[in-house]
Amino acid sequence: MKPMMLAAPLLLALLLAGCATSGGAGAPPVDVAGADIAKRTLDNGDVLEEYRVAGQLRMVKVTPLRGSPYFIYDQNGDGRMDNSKDGVSPVYWKLYSW
Repeated sequence: MKPMMLAAPLLLALLLAGCATSGGAGAPPVDVAGADIAKRTLDNGDVLEEYRVAGQLRMVKVTPLRGSPYFIYDQNGDGRMDNSKDGVSPVYWKLYSW
């Protein structure tokens, strides 16, 4: 078989995978355009980034010393991080990106 014939299915699969994953995965669900970002490191090595718009906390990004970063949002703009029914804040992880 010709090398081009072998590469065509692989190229097609990569192109389709790229189309399936490019859908604004990097955009947060809240508007943090023009936000003031306060970054601090905790005693255990975790890094907190607080995003404030007009003085109001809208999003927190937590980057643990070991592990993946995760986000906590205030989606309705009431100044409190959104809670589920049982009082636990939902946490959002970015699963993958290019």
